[in-house]
Amino acid sequence: MFSCWLSRLCRGLSTPTGRITHRIHGSLSRRLMLGSRRRIPELSSFVARTNTCGELRSSHVGQEVTLCGWIQYRRQNIFLVLRDFHGLVQVLIPQDESAASVKKILCEAPVESVVQVSGKVISRPPGQENPKMPTGEIEIQVKSAELLNACKKLPFEIKDFMKKTEALRLQYRYLDLRSFQMQHNLRLRSQMVMKMREYLCNLHGFVDIETPTLCKRTPGGAKEFIIPSREPGKFYCLPQSPQQFKQLLMVGGLDRYFQVARCYRDEGSRPDRQPEFTQIDIEMSFVDQTGIRSLIEGLLQYSWPRDKDPVAVPFPSMTFAEALASYGTDKPDTRFGMKIVDISDVFRNTEVEYLQDALSKPQGTVKAICISEGTKYLKRKDIESLRKFAADHFNQEVLPVFLKANRNWNSPVAKSIMEEQRSELIRLMDIQEDSVVLLTAGEHRKVCSVLGKLRLECADLLEARGLVLRDPALFSFLWVVDFPLFLPKEENPGELESAHHPFTAPHPSDLHLLYTEPEQVRSQHYDLVLNGSEIGGGSIRIHDAELQHYVLATLLKEDVKLLSHLLQALDFGAPPHGGIALGLDRLICLVAGAPSIRDVIAFPKSFRGYDLMSNAPDSLPPEELKPYHIQVSWPAESEAEKSSLNQPYHPES
Repeated sequence: MFSCWLSRLCRGLSTPTGRITHRIHGSLSRRLMLGSRRRIPELSSFVARTNTCGELRSSHVGQEVTLCGWIQYRRQNIFLVLRDFHGLVQVLIPQDESAASVKKILCEAPVESVVQVSGKVISRPPGQENPKMPTGEIEIQVKSAELLNACKKLPFEIKDFMKKTEALRLQYRYLDLRSFQMQHNLRLRSQMVMKMREYLCNLHGFVDIETPTLCKRTPGGAKEFIIPSREPGKFYCLPQSPQQFKQLLMVGGLDRYFQVARCYRDEGSRPDRQPEFTQIDIEMSFVDQTGIRSLIEGLLQYSWPRDKDPVAVPFPSMTFAEALASYGTDKPDTRFGMKIVDISDVFRNTEVEYLQDALSKPQGTVKAICISEGTKYLKRKDIESLRKFAADHFNQEVLPVFLKANRNWNSPVAKSIMEEQRSELIRLMDIQEDSVVLLTAGEHRKVCSVLGKLRLECADLLEARGLVLRDPALFSFLWVVDFPLFLPKEENPGELESAHHPFTAPHPSDLHLLYTEPEQVRSQHYDLVLNGSEIGGGSIRIHDAELQHYVLATLLKEDVKLLSHLLQALDFGAPPHGGIALGLDRLICLVAGAPSIRDVIAFPKSFRGYDLMSNAPDSLPPEELKPYHIQVSWPAESEAEKSSLNQPYHPES
């Protein structure tokens, strides 16, 4: 009986996508198939309006319509512009006495009031068309109107060109959402997510599974938010990712999982992060790096907005070592050059003491970047600012060198460069008349990091002066691979920590080094970079319990009891598996060209992690904390702060 049931289930699951059995809801199936072919959403179904404000055209002339929306503005009590999520339309306010009640409603309702109007679509008089409006050929001759809700005086105008502080926008987020840009960003996000679901579920058989939000603490990684329970001394944590659960789903034989997952990290104030964020979380069994990368390339190609240039696949790839050596970062912006060049060999026999000293040390190197047209766009104060940046942030000396241009602010090093060295540098770095070279020396990784930061600082300076280096319409994808499996801990360099997370599998070629030189082991970790931002990261996982125990207990010195359930699962026939997570907020931010990820999230937190609209986080009275066995311990100097928590919160400036 069980085998019979199983065979029926398998036959059902193997039905090709798009074939709908006629036994179940036959007429509904036909409507769904017709609808999917037509792909025209019915924007006015189930509601009081007949049409949206933005859809009316000259082809609608003569039709009776009912529209609902907000009064955008009014002119001379003759016209008003009505706005909804779909666009704008001009409404003709009736002037005859028989329609005095309609005129009164439309003339007296404050701007941003919500109204419903009914009338006829008519052509605008010749010469009064507005080619800048999609509905600019027509207007609505109103017959009846109803004020649905009057609007009080607003804290700011609902217009994209009006300057508003971000704090004010977040405090009145429900008003900010009415702006064209926020409407566009959130609808773009919705459309891309829907296409991703289509691609994963309908085309490739992935299963959309929700994983728990209340979890056990995970060793290593980012700081987690702690949630108290009613059991004394016991706490949940909010997941920084569904990592363990998606691996356990592979052990459970689900084979292909994905989720639009909510994740949480208590990372404090970071401009490019949110304490709660969304990722497209994916895991597959019996897969390698090539398979994951091909899947993601296809996913992005399929979900990419139609008004953008198509995504070209496959994406180029680069090793971590190459990215660091050429760009000074593991997330390089490859839209422009200015690569780091190793010029150590040119100065092997130099008499310059600063360079000699650097080259004499282990991992010592001399590197430089060439700023084309630097003398044309950069001033002396810019070069000094770059040098100060390197000194303040990296304690690193950076020298400006002009090999062809004459500048009285040339570095003394330039005067010590022999003619043979000068010619070799010009050849290696393709130096032109107007080029500026920024040169530094020291330990390889530190030097690369300094020049990587200066490369981006230079790009900002040059673009501020009008030189376009990073085309905003260009989307430059890059896979970065072969990361180190471990890094030395910052607070204790003698100990190791995971470069990605402790479940990442070592590179097969380096497995033998795991037991002798673990710091030399590369990982099967891969990042996806877009225009200098990391938008995704994943790895092939360790699926062997013994190897996972060795990494956790011996190399990372973690408490394996915290992960006993995972280790046990790996011992019960875990398949090889791997996955990836795409940062949805950052991806949409880049696609939309938004200045911040907060502009593509409906209700984001502020820079400091506050909800300025609802004043969260907030204090709780002691009686509400008591069931959770929690008592707030106030520092002596914070008694004033304690009382201020019960006062109205004033948003950040």
